[in-house]
Amino acid sequence: MSYDTPIDPIAIADWMQSHAEKLAQAKANRHYLEHFTDSVKARLMKDAMLAGEKTIAGQERYAQAHQEYHQHLLGIKEAIAIEERLKWLMLTAQSKIEIWRSMESSKRAEMQMV
Repeated sequence: MSYDTPIDPIAIADWMQSHAEKLAQAKANRHYLEHFTDSVKARLMKDAMLAGEKTIAGQERYAQAHQEYHQHLLGIKEAIAIEERLKWLMLTAQSKIEIWRSMESSKRAEMQMV
């Protein structure tokens, strides 16, 4: 963005409003997946126990090495990436509005000096 490029705060605010639901859903998905991790691990530990693994450490090792657990972690990784991207887009949009406000204030100050 150059300083000559006009900033339209209304368009930016409209964009933010239209993407708010996406950011909320992304955050909810990440939160859900992070909390679901315990359920995935517990179920896999139970499978290990039913397969004859008697120690908690062995069951945990089985669960954490399991492909399903790895896939779940990849899902969390993707959910975090989506949420972070949307969050930073929102923060960038907010910054553009702040830049616009500052530029408008400077214009008013210049006009008063003339």
